[in-house]
Amino acid sequence: MDKVALITGGARGIGRAIVEELRRDHQVAFTYLNSEPSEDLLQGNALAIRSDLTEEGQAEAVVAQVIARFGRLDVIVNNAGAVLMLPKEAFNWQDQQAILDLNLSVPAALLSAALPHLKAGAAIVNISSINAVLPPRGAATYGASKAGLNLWTRAMAKELGPEGIRVNAVAPGAINIPEAPRPEELTALFVKDTALGRIGRPEDIAKAVRFLASDAADFITGEILGVGGGYRL
Repeated sequence: MDKVALITGGARGIGRAIVEELRRDHQVAFTYLNSEPSEDLLQGNALAIRSDLTEEGQAEAVVAQVIARFGRLDVIVNNAGAVLMLPKEAFNWQDQQAILDLNLSVPAALLSAALPHLKAGAAIVNISSINAVLPPRGAATYGASKAGLNLWTRAMAKELGPEGIRVNAVAPGAINIPEAPRPEELTALFVKDTALGRIGRPEDIAKAVRFLASDAADFITGEILGVGGGYRL
């Protein structure tokens, strides 16, 4: 029986690439909020769930829909996230909390909701960021939220290891999203600072996620895998 994967924020960008990569040999469900999924992404048996996962009870509702459709859950990819430029001169409680809720609290809520359905061999893959260790100018809370996600990844790996459940993260470097490409000048700066001489693509992250979610990585847990082409070595 095919394994079942749930990807948050799966309608565009890195999330979409992960959906396309995993559905080759998984049953796939994905969440979205503001970006409607395209028709080709809905082909086959994919389950698209519109949900604001920062709202109380939504994590439980999403997991319930996945179980109702597929009867099991084997892989969770916590991809949904947001970046906000938050100037230090103008602190805004609502914006600060929104970043922390989506980037850090939502993965914890989803895991809690899914735990009764996860069995030995299940895998959690969190999408972190190189900015967890290379602080982004003007987006410190974003970087802090991803640093927190890294620590949470390791903590859950430690707690869930005895149950045979693995928890890892992928930390992308500079990635160009087709739906929102960076300006050419900025892309050139990233390429200049990247050892492999190109900017990343969503597919680069999706392939790393596939590996960490697969049985090929069954003795890997608590790791943060950087996928940045040697950015700022």
